[in-house]
Amino acid sequence: MAVPKGKVSSARQNKRRSNVWKLQAPALARCSQCGSYKSPHRVCPTCGYYNSRKVVDKEA
Repeated sequence: MAVPKGKVSSARQNKRRSNVWKLQAPALARCSQCGSYKSPHRVCPTCGYYNSRKVVDKEA
């Protein structure tokens, strides 16, 4: 039966886990119509286009 050799201090435990919880930058893609950045596979919030088709009417 496996038995731990001793108590792992909280500092050592937290150091081991420190790289696991890093936040990632959100994925961004350029809009093919207006060139602004948007989330991939979503309608562009500035021009209203998705997949080179106008989906939402945006007023200027």
